[in-house]
Amino acid sequence: MFGNYKPLWGKRPRLKSSYDAVIIGGGLHGLATAYFLARDQGITDVAVLEKRFIGFGGAGRNTAIVRANQRTQENVPLYREALKLWPILTKELDYNLMFFNCGNLNLLHSEAAVNAARMSVATAQFHGVESHLIDAKQCREMMPALNISEDITYPIFGAMFHPPGGILRHDAVVWGLAKGASARGVDIHQQTAVTGVGVENGKIVSVETDRGKIQTPRVLLSAGGYSAGISYEMLGIKLPISVLTIQSMVTQPLKPILNHVISSGAYHVYANQTLKGEIATGAHMDPWPNYTTQTTAYYIQHQAQALAEMLPCLRGVKFMRHWAGLADMTPDMAPIMDGNDQIEGYYMNCGWGYFGFKSCAATGKYMAQFMASGNCPDMLKPFHLRRYEQHRLMGETAALMSYSPDN
Repeated sequence: MFGNYKPLWGKRPRLKSSYDAVIIGGGLHGLATAYFLARDQGITDVAVLEKRFIGFGGAGRNTAIVRANQRTQENVPLYREALKLWPILTKELDYNLMFFNCGNLNLLHSEAAVNAARMSVATAQFHGVESHLIDAKQCREMMPALNISEDITYPIFGAMFHPPGGILRHDAVVWGLAKGASARGVDIHQQTAVTGVGVENGKIVSVETDRGKIQTPRVLLSAGGYSAGISYEMLGIKLPISVLTIQSMVTQPLKPILNHVISSGAYHVYANQTLKGEIATGAHMDPWPNYTTQTTAYYIQHQAQALAEMLPCLRGVKFMRHWAGLADMTPDMAPIMDGNDQIEGYYMNCGWGYFGFKSCAATGKYMAQFMASGNCPDMLKPFHLRRYEQHRLMGETAALMSYSPDN
């Protein structure tokens, strides 16, 4: 299929019969882990295996928003570190990742939502993340196009303002990490499907692909929405993950009107203005598990109605493109980052839902440390798989629910 072409990020490698580590999934988390394995851990004999092409999944199907104003004390430090890494990686990779920290404005639509947001703001500030609670008039001052009248479905009571957050060019991150990993010796194999994982005496020994068998002592599963299926089909490990579709779209290019990322849990809408002037907007997840990336007319109507109420100046603006991606959702909306006490050398990084893009840089750094040493870093320990059987779920789900006026 690829002929003699040379990838944008460097060499087109030959698939070897053995590697020190194999990463299943050529998305942002897989590429980031490969990069940090080579950069920080001295493990350069690494293969990244991607069934289609790098960035095919959630990495290339999102609205490019990054932030660190999560709700729980376990999540905030991880996302904070990821935010700090983007300017560093832009320079280090010698690749413009187009990081723009325009700030995030999370709208609140009831007194209950404002009270709940106080806890989120306090948690963020406790961990050194800048976050403020502002009223409706301040929202309007920051975003003049915003409708703060009381004659809309969900009147605006205030917002959480998170200045360090913003947007990042998602495909630039894919190519930048691929370039950096490849330059350090990592082999990136596209159009290479994993068909099996070999285990002997409780240890990882190999990975089967449609291009041949690879001997390896370490495997990381980081395949986004496909992780749960791979885990069960190839290793018999069931993961508490539901796969749901999330739809997004962009408008025609406009003059600058959104100087911050804006989101609303009540309207189930979030939006930002791209460098090309398009309004990129996404909605809540489809309410049923599925593996389709098909789009529906319902969400075109939903986005149009929600945005027209919040930002009346957008009435009559045309949507130009519409796409969908898969979100691997866990019961507590927090990821699974763990090894396996039954299979030595097997690691998991999945269940990110729609938070994975924001965290990939920091997660890759710590997963690389985990794979190299076999010891789970403190940053990742709260995200172990057994928290579900121990009934110790995180409270991140409530971060979304608390913004609804019905709660």
